[in-house]
Amino acid sequence: MLSFKLLLITVFISLFCIVNTSLAKVRCSKIEINANESLQKLQEGNARFIKTSYRHPHQSKYRRFEVLKGQHPFAVIITCSDSRVPPDIIFDQGLGDLFVIRNAGNVSDEHVIASVEYAVCHLGIPLVVVMGHQNCGAVTAALQDAKDSKHITNLVKSIKPAVEIARRKKGDLLDNSIRYNVQIVVNELKRSKPIIAKLAKEGSIKVLGAYYHLDTGKVDFIY
Repeated sequence: MLSFKLLLITVFISLFCIVNTSLAKVRCSKIEINANESLQKLQEGNARFIKTSYRHPHQSKYRRFEVLKGQHPFAVIITCSDSRVPPDIIFDQGLGDLFVIRNAGNVSDEHVIASVEYAVCHLGIPLVVVMGHQNCGAVTAALQDAKDSKHITNLVKSIKPAVEIARRKKGDLLDNSIRYNVQIVVNELKRSKPIIAKLAKEGSIKVLGAYYHLDTGKVDFIY
């Protein structure tokens, strides 16, 4: 019995060492631009969009050949799949400028987190923005407890925690739910180990929330 316990302890220690060794091997690319500079570029681009004074940068045939060699986006944008919310247009950017992750309701899951990890670690992107938007259909579905299919039910389940918080607050229920949904995803990313949480704690990256107004085109950044 004693030898069996020793064997279990040895196996546990070996597994622990393997896991820690694998984590230690994660080496992220050097971040060349800081998050504040990235944020400023987004804000300036959104200001141009609001005024319809577009520059349409990096949309030439020369840019296509340039990004063929590799990509160096300056910000990650996680946002809704809604056709009215195209980040490249809202921020007046072009090919290779933004690393965009989209799904209904801008929710977080393993695939989203893996995409962010790749963006911040291997591409050296310093800024991650989770952007909700006015009149979000996915959040509306969560308010209505939609159950059209098992997939819709799972999506609604992801957004429900934000709805429950919003129900306890004053103000517009839908709008508050959208904003709390953003906040929850931001917090999930900041806690995501080993990569995102580590870089955020070090100050190498920033994870921010944002809210896009469909009527004005303005993006409010939530710190």
